[in-house]
Amino acid sequence: MAVMGLTEWAYTLSESLLSDPLPRRWAHSLGVAKRARSLSPILGDNAELLEAAAVLHDIGYSPAIAATGFHPLDGARFLRDQEGADERVVRLVAHHSCALLEAEERGLRQELEGEFELERSDLADALLYCDMTTTPDGTQTTPVERLDEIVQRYGPDTIVGRFIQRAAPDIHAAAGRVEKRLAQASARRQPM
Repeated sequence: MAVMGLTEWAYTLSESLLSDPLPRRWAHSLGVAKRARSLSPILGDNAELLEAAAVLHDIGYSPAIAATGFHPLDGARFLRDQEGADERVVRLVAHHSCALLEAEERGLRQELEGEFELERSDLADALLYCDMTTTPDGTQTTPVERLDEIVQRYGPDTIVGRFIQRAAPDIHAAAGRVEKRLAQASARRQPM
């Protein structure tokens, strides 16, 4: 029997947890993974790692594994405890898209920080960029449009609404860093 690669395993697992109960969330996850593939010029050896984390980042929403109601923590715990997943993938899922700020809103920051170390900032930025430039339906968008959509969908005074408004400066800064790296990589590939 052939050994399943990291991304193949990640897609299979994510699909099994999201496609039937949460088809829109599955479409978003596929879009985020597609966006991650587009960042391969700046990811080098971490391209497969990021794509796996991208397709898995929202599995904590699955009714089959949701425990706390905070999807980054639920997803990371499942990946660690049930799947024995790559530690770096687990950390990226645990901390994706400014999760510490949302954990704070939910009274779960100490749990998240205590259980899962942060992953390298360039990879955390890349995953955040992929998530915040992908609509709930999996199509490409801008961070400004994505943040507006989240606030409208959840409401400005909800936990998610408050968190995303607090996280907006960090999200825009991370997106800017990724776009700068992409522009530099593109410039290096251009013939003189």
